[in-house]
Amino acid sequence: MATAEPTQDQQAPIKPGADAPRAETEFAVMPNPDDPRLTEKVPGIDQDGQPVTASVTVERPLTLFLNGREIVTMMTICDYPEYLAVGYLVNQNMLKPGDVITEIEYDEDLELVVVRTEGETDFEEKLKKKTLTSGCAQGTVFGDVMEKFESVDLSPEAAIKTSWLYSLTKKINTAPSLYLEAGAIHGCVLCKEDRPLLYMEDVGRHNAVDKIAGFMFLNGWSGRDKIFYTTGRLTSEMVIKTVQMEIPILVSRSGFTAWGVDLAKQVGLTLIGRARGKRFVALAGEGRIEFDADHGRAEDEPEHLKRKGSR
Repeated sequence: MATAEPTQDQQAPIKPGADAPRAETEFAVMPNPDDPRLTEKVPGIDQDGQPVTASVTVERPLTLFLNGREIVTMMTICDYPEYLAVGYLVNQNMLKPGDVITEIEYDEDLELVVVRTEGETDFEEKLKKKTLTSGCAQGTVFGDVMEKFESVDLSPEAAIKTSWLYSLTKKINTAPSLYLEAGAIHGCVLCKEDRPLLYMEDVGRHNAVDKIAGFMFLNGWSGRDKIFYTTGRLTSEMVIKTVQMEIPILVSRSGFTAWGVDLAKQVGLTLIGRARGKRFVALAGEGRIEFDADHGRAEDEPEHLKRKGSR
């Protein structure tokens, strides 16, 4: 059953980006593992049958409306619902740079967020002209996303130094996070040179990406001189969303899919995977990498920092 859209007086509207940090400072936004809404303590037993208490990540449903239309219900930790909502719409090509957001309303009790724009978006106009099944709707959205993907021109001047890469992986892995507290979560980080700027986590890697995209859209941050880091796999979805944000370099702790590599090569995206300590593999856009660090002196990843489980 569709969720009713909230009335205007249920919650005061949030001014987009009002409290967001404008300067590109290190860890301007980052996870808060001490937020009591994000984890729960659950009793259980271990492999020896002994009682234990585990910290587990809490996920909640969040229904997204664009103006008066229900778009999707997402499972999320709901720490930055406004950024998630806007980023989802941007990365699905439902919001474009010319669209003006007038209000973002989040109601925690009703578990929904409403994004209102100055006028109807192109997405709503397209839906008016077509009667679509759910499968056709997804195909239509995917076609629009790929059209935008193929038209993006990534900066040829962008570069990543190996010294930046080594510094970034260490800073990110040692930063406080929900992963270290409870696990069962993905992390994505927007970086510039050797500085992590925005660090978002969520139960789905696509949600973490969308939060960063939403922040960038609302605050006018450019992706052309940035590096995107993720703990998840380098899939076609990750490549497409990174390119949509006009970010020329994508780095992951994890591995690749063949289609992800093919898409990266098509648009000239630098794709670096298996980045752990001083080790990494680049399968696309290798020309942007500057080998300025002494590999022999670089530190490998300490055992206690390897992200294979929670505390």
